[in-house]
Amino acid sequence: MPTAADLDAAIRDVPDFPKPGILFKDITPVLGDPDLFRGSLELLAETAGDIKIDKVVGIDARGFIFAAGVAHILGAGFVPVRKKGKLPWTTHQMAYSLEYGEDVVEIHADAIQPGEKVLLVDDLLATGGTAAAAIKLLKALDADIVAVSFLIELASLKGREVLGHPQINALLTY
Repeated sequence: MPTAADLDAAIRDVPDFPKPGILFKDITPVLGDPDLFRGSLELLAETAGDIKIDKVVGIDARGFIFAAGVAHILGAGFVPVRKKGKLPWTTHQMAYSLEYGEDVVEIHADAIQPGEKVLLVDDLLATGGTAAAAIKLLKALDADIVAVSFLIELASLKGREVLGHPQINALLTY
């Protein structure tokens, strides 16, 4: 199985994307390599430990890529948390702050049953706003959030502090 060092070596730094001053961490080389992709999914699945997970929740949009694969490995259901207006049925919504304004994420009202054990997965933890909104949605549905796991954490942006969850994992920290 690939190691975190193998994943790190494959992630491309793209300067000034999507705007000047941003150093973008491009995960597409990991996705394009079957061994690295499978290994990243297995490492993320391991963050649940020995706990039987009922649902793996992925955050729109790249989080879906990882969360669906992790759900498959764990034999769990997959639940999307999407941007407002993308889910076709009754939803719960949560607003969160962006650098310049606000956005809203949603989850289907019946996606999680009270007490179900949930692993929340996303590709990147930056400022933590979107993940914190997802955690609030899951708590509103009375989910038992076992862990919150990311492929990458940008530690200097202090997103971990915003989440307020005791079990936060990142495969790679920059």
